[in-house]
Amino acid sequence: AASDTGRVRSKNDDSAYTGRYLVVVADGMGGHVGGNVASAATVLDLTPLDHPGYHGSAGTYLADEIQTANIILNQLVELNPLLAGMGTTCTALLVDGDQIEVAHIGDSRAYRLRGEDFEQVTTDHTFVQRLVEEGRIRPEEAEHHPHKNVVMRVLGDTDASPELELLRVDAVPGDRWLLCSDGLSDPVTPDTIREALGEGSPQHAAQLLLRHRGADRGGSEDQRDVVQVGQEERGDGGDQHAHARPLDAAARGPGAGHALQAEHVERGFQYQDAADDHRTAVGGQAGQVDRLDPIGLQ
Repeated sequence: AASDTGRVRSKNDDSAYTGRYLVVVADGMGGHVGGNVASAATVLDLTPLDHPGYHGSAGTYLADEIQTANIILNQLVELNPLLAGMGTTCTALLVDGDQIEVAHIGDSRAYRLRGEDFEQVTTDHTFVQRLVEEGRIRPEEAEHHPHKNVVMRVLGDTDASPELELLRVDAVPGDRWLLCSDGLSDPVTPDTIREALGEGSPQHAAQLLLRHRGADRGGSEDQRDVVQVGQEERGDGGDQHAHARPLDAAARGPGAGHALQAEHVERGFQYQDAADDHRTAVGGQAGQVDRLDPIGLQ
């Protein structure tokens, strides 16, 4: 997997994790200081969930831990008022036997390609999405709406008990998942994402999506990251044990970004971390995305 900071920013407000059973992307906001703190704290709080044995209760654990992460963010603001207004999106997948639990808040996205069927699994918690759902604007109008970057639901000190979107879906061998922030989903069309997801290995698809993103912005100055999850077929008979390699960073430098890689043999998780430019959380502040090295913990 890979990540690219673009040509301008030196810090990344995104954090991500990929493991044997858990994949998370968090896209921080809240100014120069707070965005990376919010996303990193959230991801770090979720990483202990990366284990099997939930026996159908993974969704409860995932939702509870995200609420705990929100409490931690509020405590961090109490300790350091300079962090006031910080927030983060959070989109997470947790494998529980033959099911995948999805927990989501904000405007990052989870996409799934199953055979020829491609869909956005999560819903954007944004002002313009609410207008679309209420029939006040058409979906095509949302793309260029002046308030498209207003996020209605995030983790942070703006809401003591944020409302999460929780889903349970079947874990089908051969499915390919993409987790990304709006730094990818804004400029790259769904048709382009679908086509890229079907191209070669998950790593190749992730790199292809980054190239599409830069081309669609005419050579983007914004950092962009993608979390790519490919669910691979099981082998012939017998159990396959999950394996995850440590994340390796490479190709560092201005505009060069970094390369990361991890594997999940049983479920085929591979990721690439992805984010956006400027957004506002209701009750918060405008956020500037720079760069924070993605988190890869075992």
